[in-house]
Amino acid sequence: MLERGYNPRTVEEVFRDFKGRRTGLIKALTTDVEEFYQQCDPEKENLCLYGLPSEKWEVNLPAEEVPPELPEPALGINFARDGMQEKDWLSLVCVHSDAWLLAVAFYFGSRFGFDKADRKRLFNMMNDLPTVFEVVTGAAKPQQKEKSSVSNHSSNKSKSNSKSRTSETMGKISRPERKGEEEGLDEDEEEEDEEDEHGETLCGACGDNYASDEFWICCDLCEKWFHGKCVKITPAKAEHIKHYKCPSCTSNKKLRP
Repeated sequence: MLERGYNPRTVEEVFRDFKGRRTGLIKALTTDVEEFYQQCDPEKENLCLYGLPSEKWEVNLPAEEVPPELPEPALGINFARDGMQEKDWLSLVCVHSDAWLLAVAFYFGSRFGFDKADRKRLFNMMNDLPTVFEVVTGAAKPQQKEKSSVSNHSSNKSKSNSKSRTSETMGKISRPERKGEEEGLDEDEEEEDEEDEHGETLCGACGDNYASDEFWICCDLCEKWFHGKCVKITPAKAEHIKHYKCPSCTSNKKLRP
């Protein structure tokens, strides 16, 4: 459930712990959602969803010790599973998971004496990432460029507006022409144009930003984009997929009568 002896002590270590747990929770609620749904059997005892620093997740009983070693997630998430729409139930689990992630991070901050500056820096680092709720529900909005030097990093990430499922390295996929694109633009000008036009796109599985050197695929139902590695789709496999459905859309179809 919780990894004993694991005690991040610096801001960077706590943030790394936060990211690992967050990734695990997002996996449970997206790519592994069918398995997660089945494990939350309302006939079982009070169950909690845990995100682990190793980017894994598990559904388990709460810690027996009182008080617990770490803050506990929402208790009894399985009891509400069949009493509401699946989408609403997953959203509820998401918001409780976000609250738990913050509680764990600031527990470590308090335990190891983070001062005001450290707490503020930790919060800003966490706040730069979309919440679990935003990733799972698709509510995450592209981050707007700030006037600070940090924007230089985000401006490097661009996204094609087309519904092509892969990066332009795939043979049958080409970058669509943009309206108003003038002839004679050299490669550098075209790249800058594209960076300005396209905001940051987030992976529907892990929540990380788009990078032009990575393979991506788009779900034809929910229109979310995913890293190929997150949904176990390779460029070669994508060539033979006419209509791609992400794990979440596939499982929703199976679970609903």
